[in-house]
Amino acid sequence: MPRRFVTLDVFTDTALTGNPLAVVLDAEGLDTPAMQALAAEFNLSETVFVLPPEVPRHRARLRIFTPVAELPFAGHPTLGTAVLLALQDGKAALTDAVAFGLETTLGTLACVVEPGDGRGTGRFKMPVLPEYLGAGPEAEALAAALGLDPAEIGFGRHVPSRHGAGPRFLFVPVASREALDRARVAPAALDALGDPAALYCYAPDPEGLGHRYQARMFAPHLGVAEDPATGSAAAAFSGVMMQFEPLGDGEHDIVLRQGVAMGRPSTLGVQLCIEAGVLRSVEISGGAVLVSEGRLLV
Repeated sequence: MPRRFVTLDVFTDTALTGNPLAVVLDAEGLDTPAMQALAAEFNLSETVFVLPPEVPRHRARLRIFTPVAELPFAGHPTLGTAVLLALQDGKAALTDAVAFGLETTLGTLACVVEPGDGRGTGRFKMPVLPEYLGAGPEAEALAAALGLDPAEIGFGRHVPSRHGAGPRFLFVPVASREALDRARVAPAALDALGDPAALYCYAPDPEGLGHRYQARMFAPHLGVAEDPATGSAAAAFSGVMMQFEPLGDGEHDIVLRQGVAMGRPSTLGVQLCIEAGVLRSVEISGGAVLVSEGRLLV
């Protein structure tokens, strides 16, 4: 039966930038191999399949696939699907915010969307907090994997570390944006690290005030050579901030710019709420723009 699909660019307010996403609507009846095959056909960093929710008060249940694997959660599919569903609901004026829950394998995400004309901005609260998964490899091994000098690994208090908020990431601080732009993944050296976690490299971003970083994410083991915007990494990055930055109680806003070196600039917002020195909640925010729509005939 024909199934509707829509593509969006996510973590941006400008079409043909940000991270492309395919959303397959009317996904009932598709089994896991069929979903994986369609994700490989779209060949984007992620494709999301929209299913009826298990809890009636929620808006939908999502299954999320890279070209080669299913993920328990991913940020840009969640944000893009939330914006799309808010635009399709037709229950609110374009100036109204729409709130609903989206179910994922990781848990239910509370989403709020402000829809516009073919686009929207949204935010969602993570159902889990980031988990510290250990120290990262030595600078020499990471430099070899990225084609950098060992002296270019690390800055300030930041050293390589592992964190996850669902998906796991190896976070690699890089001393400058110039070095970040030069980074190239050497597959053999990457394999030598002995951990298939996605590699998230970040450097201080001097443009603007506050906590701002520019980032690149490499996950060849997931069929994603480089990702223009990675919301799950942004959520896990809150753990990096808790580990290496002297953040006090209250709300802290972080801006991550990603995809710049790819020509797909993306902007991700991360808000941390800290009480009594403990991270209590993490929210991810950004925009999404409709790009195309059509029907699947298979």
